[in-house]
Amino acid sequence: MSEQHGHLEGNDEAVQAHLKRLRRIEGQVRGIQRMVEEEKYCIDILTQVSAATKALQALALSLLDDHMAHCLVDAARQGGEEQELKLREASEAIARLVKS
Repeated sequence: MSEQHGHLEGNDEAVQAHLKRLRRIEGQVRGIQRMVEEEKYCIDILTQVSAATKALQALALSLLDDHMAHCLVDAARQGGEEQELKLREASEAIARLVKS
């Protein structure tokens, strides 16, 4: 069966880039929370929600790129059951992203 491991094992630079992006998104979400607490104009809040959503989508695409470049390529080299599993996982992840 498939051995699960970190998507960026050994790539500290990419991990730090993802964490930086996540901290920025966290700040955006906290800003939205403050806007709601302060009863800011709804359209302004929705604009910020849209920006945070786009930032999360960009992160998801970046993670998917990393997965395909590493996990999927490694599985393709192995072939067989591992390849089929990783292809199915990637396909399901893409389907979830498209639906969201």
